Amino acid sequence: MTVHFIGAGPGAADLITVRGRDLIARCPVCLYAGSIVSPELLAYCPPGARIVDTAPLDLDRIEAEYVSAHAAGQDVARLHSGDLSVYSAVAEQMRRLERRGIPFTLTPGVPAFAAAASALRAELTVPEVAQSVVLTRVSGRASAMPDDEKLAAFAATGATLAIHLAIHVLDQVVAELTPFYGADCPVAVVVKASWPDERIFRGTLESIAAQVAADPVARTALILVGPALGAADFRESALYNVDYVRRFRGMAE
Repeated sequence: MTVHFIGAGPGAADLITVRGRDLIARCPVCLYAGSIVSPELLAYCPPGARIVDTAPLDLDRIEAEYVSAHAAGQDVARLHSGDLSVYSAVAEQMRRLERRGIPFTLTPGVPAFAAAASALRAELTVPEVAQSVVLTRVSGRASAMPDDEKLAAFAATGATLAIHLAIHVLDQVVAELTPFYGADCPVAVVVKASWPDERIFRGTLESIAAQVAADPVARTALILVGPALGAADFRESALYNVDYVRRFRGMAE
């Protein structure tokens, strides 16, 4: 018996890896976070599978589901939105499984920031404009931010920021970032990237709060900030330059 943690992607049922889909299809038990995982993914479950929405469950009750499946010798597909490596609350589940000696695997998924960038038709790293992407959030009820991980510290680098779980404090985000990026810095808010009801707001640090306030959004939104979002007159990468010598292409003649 094995618990398979699966990154279910940003929302669209076809934005899941082939491995993830196939694991779902062969597991007689499926646990999924119903508040943020598309129910369309459950169509991959085998007939008769035990399907449990973990949104109303606490960690003890989720652990009890693993223990019950383990006793019955049934593999579990455990679906989390996006990718497992960030903001997935998987670490504490793995720790409990390790204590019980229950095997588990991890299968990555399409992260929300990548789906948002695709929706914007944007590259988040542009030559000589921004070459780093910072995935971050703000303090919330579930967990506080470490003292050294402040928006201001990341903003000082000029990197592209992908700010999760912060749409409810957008005014605060704007206030903290404006001194570093400037009021005219491009901003995008992508709501439910890849879902049928996806929405996109584009503006600047000066204008974005008013746009969102006029059409309120739920918390499943990602805030992207940085000059790369509006870059147009930038130097092309040397990677495909005719004079660029690399392993798979010799000197130009």
